[in-house]
Amino acid sequence: MIRALFIIATTFLAPLAGAMAAGSGLDFKKEVLPLLEDYCYDCHGDGADKGGFKLDENTNDAARLSDHVLWLKVWDNLRAQMMPPLKKRQPSTGEREKVMRWIERDVFKVDPENPDPGRVTIRRLNRKEYEYTIKDLLGVEFEADEEFPPDDTGYGFDTIGDVLSISPLLLEKYLAAAEKIVGKAVPTTGPRIPMIQLGGDSFRDPKHPKSTAKWLPFETASLHERRHTIPHAGRYRIRVEMQVAGSMGASSHSAVLALRANGKQLETEDLSWDNRKSIYLTGEADLRRGVNTFGLQMQPKAKPEDGENPLRLAVRSVYLQGPLSGEHRRYPSQYLRVFTDGPPPDDVDGRRVYAKRILRQIASRAFRRPVDEPTLNRLVKMAIHHDQEEGIMFEKGIGHAITALLSSPRFLFRAEIQSKPNDPGEVVAVDEFALASRLSYFLWSSLPDKKLMELAAKGELRKDLRNQIDRMIEDPKSGRFIRNFVGQWLQTRDVEAIHVDPRRILKIRDSRQAYRVFNNKVRSAMRAETEMMFRYLIMEDRSALDLLIADYTFLNRTLAKFYGIDDVRSDRMEKVTLPADSRRSGILTHGSVLLVTSNPTRTSPVKRGLFVLENLMGTPPPPAPPNVPELEEAVRGKGRTMTMREAMAVHRENPLCASCHERFDPLGLALENFNALGMWRDEQNGKKIETEGQLITGEKFADAKELGKVLATKRRPDFYRCLTEKLLTYALGRGMEYYDTPTIDRIAKQLDADKGRMRSLIYLMIESAPFQKRRGDGSRLLAH
Repeated sequence: MIRALFIIATTFLAPLAGAMAAGSGLDFKKEVLPLLEDYCYDCHGDGADKGGFKLDENTNDAARLSDHVLWLKVWDNLRAQMMPPLKKRQPSTGEREKVMRWIERDVFKVDPENPDPGRVTIRRLNRKEYEYTIKDLLGVEFEADEEFPPDDTGYGFDTIGDVLSISPLLLEKYLAAAEKIVGKAVPTTGPRIPMIQLGGDSFRDPKHPKSTAKWLPFETASLHERRHTIPHAGRYRIRVEMQVAGSMGASSHSAVLALRANGKQLETEDLSWDNRKSIYLTGEADLRRGVNTFGLQMQPKAKPEDGENPLRLAVRSVYLQGPLSGEHRRYPSQYLRVFTDGPPPDDVDGRRVYAKRILRQIASRAFRRPVDEPTLNRLVKMAIHHDQEEGIMFEKGIGHAITALLSSPRFLFRAEIQSKPNDPGEVVAVDEFALASRLSYFLWSSLPDKKLMELAAKGELRKDLRNQIDRMIEDPKSGRFIRNFVGQWLQTRDVEAIHVDPRRILKIRDSRQAYRVFNNKVRSAMRAETEMMFRYLIMEDRSALDLLIADYTFLNRTLAKFYGIDDVRSDRMEKVTLPADSRRSGILTHGSVLLVTSNPTRTSPVKRGLFVLENLMGTPPPPAPPNVPELEEAVRGKGRTMTMREAMAVHRENPLCASCHERFDPLGLALENFNALGMWRDEQNGKKIETEGQLITGEKFADAKELGKVLATKRRPDFYRCLTEKLLTYALGRGMEYYDTPTIDRIAKQLDADKGRMRSLIYLMIESAPFQKRRGDGSRLLAH
């Protein structure tokens, strides 16, 4: 969205853009001023300054054209159709567009044919990007969320260059992380005893095949088994990696887990509340060549006390290592990932050539462009020098060089090479290696793969752009984009951690009974529902409007039961057509959205209304004034139990609150039939819930479903622009500014012509000037 936070920057940039942009051709005094006098001066002219805002303060042309702060506010409100107020006489579409065109062309000097692509602050990899980059580069699973502090966010996303700073403490953590990663990525002990990993979800209950060891309730006695073929007979070490879940606080609930092999019990582990991320149970057994059976047996011990949540065990993996005699040692697959030709030659020259080949490949991928020879030679020298020290192996020398590589600014930051980087008047297309990085970090949250790098090296990536976009979307790694973008845009990241009190919301005193209704399974399914909807629209190239009005959703048995929807039997999430009389339609009725926009004990029409304005319409209200009383305080002492609509009406009696609440209260109240957990209700405090309302622009609706239809029809351009702005903000790593308007409007217009198809939106966005080009970073003041 177009934010006033960057107004100072626009003041200096407008004259620069004006050198290229053509004017509107409108005479201000004859064609624009009369419209302002007719529609605006009642409140903002002729001595009136409602809201401290005056339109007739500047009388000479030079002062008028230089007041970007004033005209940005006018332009924002006209574009969103928020001004004039609905109760006032409204300008025609042509009159509104005339004033906006004059502001864009004569004040801001925007050129729709040659839009300013903007500039992006050099961007540090955020935690998820770092984690996925390490995984794709070296094949190492690294828990960045555990090792690094949370990333700052801007405009709702953690991809914004201006907030992704680096502190001395974080730099130290990067150095420590590099050593830890290299310790896993670069094997230095030669051939190892083989290890086999079996997923916890592959262990099943013979009596109930759908039940897996991924979810073992403490209160249920069970045996989950897995058969696996062992290539060599001998003594094996068997290790179970698991985690206790189900309660944020301590619990007296307990159980015993037994590890079994071929019908024999090996070891047991007493389980109780435990906040460690990983717990291990290890045993040894003699295994035969061929098929062996491994088992995990759960035996209940102590029940939870009243008020305590029941616990469960999540088994991640079971590792089989052996034969322990070492007679069948082999190089791990991780070794061959780095040392592609196997062990190094014995002679120094051969080792130097091999080191150079290894480090060229890794450094070029890590830096997202071919490594320059001086840098490569320094890395090779570092590796060989380390290799020649007494007691040091070739592998350790390579690991030492990779540690330095992972600590390099060229790895930690996404920099883009430009011919005139300090000239803000220089606009150039980013080179193809930078384009490959923009693509891969947008759709994969990671570095470019081999195919992208090959096309960039040949200068053929732009020629094959749409084919590559399709290939990347269809790759499983595009799931990262879904989780990261949707997780922040629609706040599904918060679903599984947000604090709510189901007992108070459901009016159930027994916490165990409340937990049976609303638990981690429900939370997880809620998040999956919204993310799978978005993914489906992209994969099937469906209309983005389905987000608002879809007559289908994605459910499993758990979530369907929670919603009160029958005939869903699968434990897996699947596409479900909603009944014709269903109360749900689109993301406004998804449990994820309803949950994250509620308070811990009740719904919040304010949060829900703001969510719609900010994330679906792109028209956020100004910040709340200071010292505004909480809702509970505003209605205290009224002497009766109110519905939420009645309470909000009392809250709006405060003049400080009324103007903004008129914008978002009707939106939030339209969702009041859904409680703070997202469950349907008809009444509140014994009174029928009323959900009808009206947008500030005049459109009326009866409930949440009709609100979705209004957004998908009459306010469709707002939704398209908002979605475009969100995607561009996420992908570019910067907020949208006034000079991005031609790009956003062009994409939204074409998206409308393409019936909202999601692939079209992604194509158009990636092909746009802001994604394909960049402006120099230098001081704008020096450019004039």
